[in-house]
Amino acid sequence: MNGNLCLITGANTGIGKVAARRLAEMGANVVMVCRNRHKGEAALQEIKTTSGNQHIELMIADLSSQAEIHKLADQFKAKYHRLDVLLNNAGVYIPKRTLTVDGLETTFAVNHLAYFLLTNLLLEVLQQSAPSRIVNVSSAAHQYGKVEFDNLQGERLYKGIPAYSNSKLENILFTRELARRLAGTPVTANALHPGAVATGIFRNTLKPIEWLIKLFTMSPEKGALTSVYLATSQEVAGITGKYFEKQQEKAPSHAAQDDETARRLWQVSEQLTGLNS
Repeated sequence: MNGNLCLITGANTGIGKVAARRLAEMGANVVMVCRNRHKGEAALQEIKTTSGNQHIELMIADLSSQAEIHKLADQFKAKYHRLDVLLNNAGVYIPKRTLTVDGLETTFAVNHLAYFLLTNLLLEVLQQSAPSRIVNVSSAAHQYGKVEFDNLQGERLYKGIPAYSNSKLENILFTRELARRLAGTPVTANALHPGAVATGIFRNTLKPIEWLIKLFTMSPEKGALTSVYLATSQEVAGITGKYFEKQQEKAPSHAAQDDETARRLWQVSEQLTGLNS
């Protein structure tokens, strides 16, 4: 990874922060994308100190805003002309339905559309840098998800955990369709379940439930292993469109292997992000 350039979203906490540090320790140049500047700068300095690598940069973006995603992509491309690894890691759990500045349901916007939009905006530079890798953090929760195109943003019914599960299913379907579109190129796209990780993503839930989650989850140190593996290992060079858990390829749910749903989700996502206009 010496000198390779990696961009990681949600890099100031949890598995994103651990992945940023480990990639820095391997000699990679790392761009950390964070929403909160104060927390991002603290994480940046910590990683520089612990890794001994000074080639780390912070970029600020609220991934719930499509304007900010465009700004992030423009900022990145203005400074860099290559990208070896894009690690889409940032995610949220929202117990009650809220809307973003774009009028989109927040879980869907951050957990799925942000992956979709940022990846597409950076796809040209990824292709120019090939062989390159796109790594999308999903979850085993995808097994409980559904893609209901008449309730895609919880218009009829919204519940926090089902919405989160749906978004994680969408991550895998996006990865699958992206890999299909990139077939025959040296750009790979894979998704992963990091494990049940105590990252703080469920900090908005009830305290007793949050406590139980922490009790039965692994550390971010272990949770980052598969992300780093997919970003760096020669064992997965050329492998694309797959789902991984514990650094091993695993079959996702039947719903996550539905190519027609993946294609339709891509088309809807293009419309909602304006990429097809």
